[in-house]
Amino acid sequence: MEKGVPIRSLSRGIAVIQAINRENTLSMMEIARASEVPYPTACRIVQTLLHEGLIEREPSRKRYRPTALVQTLAHGFQGDAQLARVARAHIVDLTRRIGWPISLTTNVGHSMVIRDSTHALTTLVFNNYHTGFTMPVLECAAGIGYMSFIDDQKRQDMLNALKLLPDRVNLHMINLLEEGPLVSDVQRDGYATRGHNRFTRNPGKTSSIAVPILHDGAVAGMLTLAFFSAAMKMTDAIERFAIPLQETAATIAKEL
Repeated sequence: MEKGVPIRSLSRGIAVIQAINRENTLSMMEIARASEVPYPTACRIVQTLLHEGLIEREPSRKRYRPTALVQTLAHGFQGDAQLARVARAHIVDLTRRIGWPISLTTNVGHSMVIRDSTHALTTLVFNNYHTGFTMPVLECAAGIGYMSFIDDQKRQDMLNALKLLPDRVNLHMINLLEEGPLVSDVQRDGYATRGHNRFTRNPGKTSSIAVPILHDGAVAGMLTLAFFSAAMKMTDAIERFAIPLQETAATIAKEL
């Protein structure tokens, strides 16, 4: 086996359990679509996860949901507890001032994972997003921002790994991060944007702006503000919210 080549079946299994955990309850067709795994393969993976007790079928309908056993997959991980504790009061304050929800995310492998959010504190949301909700790193403003602010070697290593999963990643975005002006533009502006987000519970309905929390020369996490795509243009959102986001990120970084 060539060094560095992933086990495809394991990658697909992870994608399926992440999709179910992210959405909380899904039909078989929705699981295949959300995980981008062929339907017959997704069915076999679901049967395996049922056997292992990580998911269960809802009694009254053909939908699947995670069980408490999925929490065992995170036992021993405490990496971002301090970041979440420090950030909480500041993202709450920012949401109360501007109205829109703020998410705190960190990078885990090929995903950006929500560590805290203020969705429950505002009515300007379609859905609440719980801690642990994941988004593909190349498909969200937080991920694009994260990739832009990490060092060049780490970025290239991540992109090389993502290229090994061509059926699951945005190859156009990889090209922009490698050869286009995207990285330098994000670094210059101090924020990343994503219009009409696809990987949400209401695809296409929200857009977002993300800024890095820079601590000790590294990206400790990302702050993301989400807003209704129909409510305002991205240029207006940047003008109104970019600086408050950056100021909040800087305050959090100082307290870490």
